[in-house]
Amino acid sequence: MGRVIPLEDVRETGQSLRPLLEIVADDIEAINRIILDKAVSDVEMIPELAHHLIDSGGKRLRPMLALASARLCGYPGTGHIRTASAVEFMHTATLLHDDVVDESATRRGRKTARMIWGNQASVLVGDFLLGQAFKMFVDVGSLPVLRIMSNAAATIAEGEVMQLAAAKNTSTTEDDYLAIINAKTAALFSAAAESGAALAQRPAEEQSALRSYGKNLGLAFQLVDDALDYAGDSSRLGKSVGDDFREGKITLPVILSFRRGTSDERQFWNRTIADGEIADGDLDQAISFMRRHSAIDATFERARSYGSIARDALAIFPASREKDALEQVITFCIGRSH
Repeated sequence: MGRVIPLEDVRETGQSLRPLLEIVADDIEAINRIILDKAVSDVEMIPELAHHLIDSGGKRLRPMLALASARLCGYPGTGHIRTASAVEFMHTATLLHDDVVDESATRRGRKTARMIWGNQASVLVGDFLLGQAFKMFVDVGSLPVLRIMSNAAATIAEGEVMQLAAAKNTSTTEDDYLAIINAKTAALFSAAAESGAALAQRPAEEQSALRSYGKNLGLAFQLVDDALDYAGDSSRLGKSVGDDFREGKITLPVILSFRRGTSDERQFWNRTIADGEIADGDLDQAISFMRRHSAIDATFERARSYGSIARDALAIFPASREKDALEQVITFCIGRSH
């Protein structure tokens, strides 16, 4: 059976997430119970594989956004709990699929499910979790929420295909890459944040504001991830520094380094990223080029810019504990080290 990690066991998140954690603490415990219930199946491999990732210490950030946005909008019911649980199932499903597409060996410091059970099982259990998520959205009984989440699911899949098409392609532009992460990562942040306003049947401008908040927060989150893969601490990242490089991923630090580099440097990127010919010392060389051209710093700067847009999106809401917590999430996403 497996267990869901209690709130206090979630890896250290820093003071900036504490206000959000305090607001949603009771709801998170309810979500944990739902996750345990909905990850059950008579097919033995399904709960084993699902809990391998569910129990691995994720921050539950996306479901917490759904909970906090519902509270921000004064939603009086309980549908936000089931909505948030379904959001976590959607996220877990995308991680299982991502690891297969990216051929990843580790996630959050543990072997990926595909390394233990294989690619086919990972894809199929991801599909199971996605199906369970949409059963829960139907149970919530909100057509607007179902529409938001259905659109997000389709957009995420489009993002995966876009990323696959751009894989190892050093001609990928910054605009191309932003379109990929907007679909692949930001779409679920955006849908989670907007769901609270939809549940509470708030005016269109409030739903739009939370949609914008989530989208720009998601972009900032992913860009920081990109930068940390070359500038982070592997003991805190839960993965080795340079995993993106070894997997030949086109991320913003690579794109900027390629664009700003000399012809010799571009040959290096074509050899390592496009052709996958990586020799000893190439990761250090890649980081050296990134530092030479301020590519990592520029990626963090882009993230801060999207964080500012997310903060401005919340400006239409009056001061509240929930608004402050959502603003602090931006601080966390920009300033995190893992």
